[in-house]
Amino acid sequence: MRVLVTGMSGAGKTTLLRELARRGHRTVDTDYDGWVRPDGTWDEPRMTGLLTDGQPVVVSGTVGNQARFYALFDHVVLLTAPLAVLLQRVTARTDNPYGSTPAQRQAIADYTATVEPLLRRGATLELDGRAPVTDLADAVETLQRDG
Repeated sequence: MRVLVTGMSGAGKTTLLRELARRGHRTVDTDYDGWVRPDGTWDEPRMTGLLTDGQPVVVSGTVGNQARFYALFDHVVLLTAPLAVLLQRVTARTDNPYGSTPAQRQAIADYTATVEPLLRRGATLELDGRAPVTDLADAVETLQRDG
C-alpha cells in the first residue's frame, strides 16, 4: 500500500509521518533528503523508483508535480487545518524554518486559498490535522489495512 499525505505547511504531515515511523511503517518525508528539486518539484525518476519498488510506503509532501504520481498511490490523504492554526504552527515550530518570515506566512495563506482546493479534488480522504496524531495515524493504518 502506497499512501501520500499532503497538505499545507503546518497541517501536521511531518508529525503524522513521525508517528507512523514510530509504529514501524516505512515513511518518506520529501521535505528532506533531496526529494524536491530546486524548481519545487519531486525528482521524478527517484519518486517513480520509490513508488514502483513493491514496498509499502507512506510519503508526505506538497509539490507542483505530485498529481503526476497519483496513479501510483493507493490513497492520497489531505491533512487540513484552519489558516490561523497553520500560521501558529509554522511560527512556533523549531524543526523547519519555513513559515518564519512574513512573506512565507503570506505564501501559506495564498496557497491555502489557491492550492488546497486542488489538493482536495485529488484526495481520496481528508483528515482534520487538529485531531490527535494517534487518531490520524490510526486512520492511515486503516487505509493500509482495508485497502
